[in-house]
Amino acid sequence: MDTKTLLQTCRSELYSAVVSDTLDSLGHRRQAMQPGLSAIQDGMRIVGFARVGIYMPIFHDDENVNVYEHEIRFVDDLKTDEVPVFCCNGNQRISPWGELLSTRSVFLGVAGCITDGCVRDVDMIREMGFPVFSGGRNPVDTKHRGKMMWYDVPGVIGEVEVHSGDLVVADVDGIVIVPKALIEQTVIKSLEKVRAENTVRDELRQGATLVQVFEKHGIL
Repeated sequence: MDTKTLLQTCRSELYSAVVSDTLDSLGHRRQAMQPGLSAIQDGMRIVGFARVGIYMPIFHDDENVNVYEHEIRFVDDLKTDEVPVFCCNGNQRISPWGELLSTRSVFLGVAGCITDGCVRDVDMIREMGFPVFSGGRNPVDTKHRGKMMWYDVPGVIGEVEVHSGDLVVADVDGIVIVPKALIEQTVIKSLEKVRAENTVRDELRQGATLVQVFEKHGIL
C-alpha cells in the first residue's frame, strides 16, 4: 500500500480505538497514550507520521543558550503529512506550540501537532483549523523555561515510546502510536476489523443479542 493510499484509508475508515485493538492483537499493548492529552477543539483528528522533538527545562536564556535554534530548524524541516511530537516530560511550565508555528505548519501541509507540554494562542489556532493535542494551555513562552535539545531521536510521551516515522492516529478517544515496522500490517488488520464491526452493528440493529454476535464473530 503506497503512503498516500494508506493515509487516505486511515483518515476515511479508521479511528484510534480500532487501531489500539489491532495493536493489542499483535502483542503491542502499550501504544495508546495515557489520558490527559486532548485536542484544543472538539472534532479535531490527526493521522500522519511522527517527527519527534525532545525538550528539557531551562531557567535562563542568553546568546549561548539560544533557546529557539533547534526548534525553528525542526519546524522548517517538516514535510507534508508529518506530525511534530514534542516530548516535554510532562513539563507544563512551557508552551512549545503556538500560532506562528501552526501558521508555518499549515503552509507545509503538516498533519497536526502533539505535545505533553502546553499550547498557547488557542483561539488563533482554532480559527485556522490546525489540529493540536496538548497536555494543557499556558500563555507563557519557552524562553527562559525550556529548550528543544534533540529531534528525530526516540522519545516518550504519554507513557508511549515514539520514533520519527511512526504512525500517529489521534481523535476524541485518545492518541495511538503505531511503530513504523507495523504500520501496513496494522492498517490492513484494522480495516478487516472495522468491516467486521459494520456487520456486527447491522445484526445488533436487527435484534441480535451481544452473546449471539460475539459467538458468531468474536467481536465486541
